[in-house]
Amino acid sequence: MNCCEECGHNLNNVEVKAYEKRQVFDIPPVNLIVTEHQSQIKICPCCGRLNKAEFPESVNSPVQYGPNIVASAIYFKNHHFIPYKRISELFHDVMGIKISSATIIEAERECFQNLEEFENVIREKLLSSPVIHCDETGMKVHGKRHWLHVASTDKYTCYFAHPKRGSEAIDAMGILPEFKGVAVHDGWKPYNGYNCDHALCNAHLQRELIGIEESYKQQWAKDMNELLSEMKKYTDECKEQGKYLDFEQVKALEKRFDTVVAKGIEENPPSLNPERQGKRGMYPKTKARNLLDRFIEHKEKILRFLKDLKVPFENNQAERDVRMMKLQQKISGTFRTTRGAEAFCRIRAYISTIRKNGLPVLEGILAALKGAPLAIP
Repeated sequence: MNCCEECGHNLNNVEVKAYEKRQVFDIPPVNLIVTEHQSQIKICPCCGRLNKAEFPESVNSPVQYGPNIVASAIYFKNHHFIPYKRISELFHDVMGIKISSATIIEAERECFQNLEEFENVIREKLLSSPVIHCDETGMKVHGKRHWLHVASTDKYTCYFAHPKRGSEAIDAMGILPEFKGVAVHDGWKPYNGYNCDHALCNAHLQRELIGIEESYKQQWAKDMNELLSEMKKYTDECKEQGKYLDFEQVKALEKRFDTVVAKGIEENPPSLNPERQGKRGMYPKTKARNLLDRFIEHKEKILRFLKDLKVPFENNQAERDVRMMKLQQKISGTFRTTRGAEAFCRIRAYISTIRKNGLPVLEGILAALKGAPLAIP
């Protein structure tokens, strides 16, 4: 600045009054670091034997990629769901190296093996939790239908791939059969067979209530939806303000629940339920009556959140954890092998868990490759 913009006065000898700062952030050019290891070779002058010095244990090929490159590839594949081919293209464009799908798959296999004990720890953490969330979703493995099961909390995640959806898979996962706390789920029948307390996802039920209200114009569905929202508001306020549940208020809300159910029974008498006669003279129930019967049969599971503040209103935790796995399938498609699906489940569960605990993902993958996964509280 040489002169005043207003009057043109020379400013060369004028003292600087202040500075206005602006910053530009950028990344430096990527320069590949090549470390060459040399092993001495000597021939014994006495017997003529050729002797070679040992390379470091981690250096086992004439040319190989270091842990930072391999960890980055696993990070892109299992955290951001980038397909193998695009990871190869990314490394070529950014670093000028050609890393093959086989190299990444082999690194994932090593990471998978190193995380076996971590997975066992997560199972133990979930088993000792007062509340866990459960859900399942379909997945494709070598072109065939498989099922992805999840058990999780806000701190821990366990994924499990299995050809079956029901109890056989849940048993093989090894969590619900031994769990003694509260399992939150969507009410799918196999879950109810396990010897623990259960809580149903009320967000699911509210969506069904809205459907009944719109399709059947039934007042009980509208009233129940509003009542559940009121109950949720009350329990949320208790949690936020650190208050205990008021027994009398809980009792009053539960009484209103029974009143709405009674109204539902009036709106769905047996004579109104048949839509067509089925076999043996039996009449199928309407969707409205089916939903009402679930509110009658599973009242305790539906209202568990109202009597225990540790129990959430919905199953959003498991649904969020499942959603990320569905996203992977949309981006990368089917798994080629069962082993590949199992590796992804274990690595992704590790990533999910360390993220929930505020730990760095890339550093965590690097630690797992070295055989020392990050510890969690």
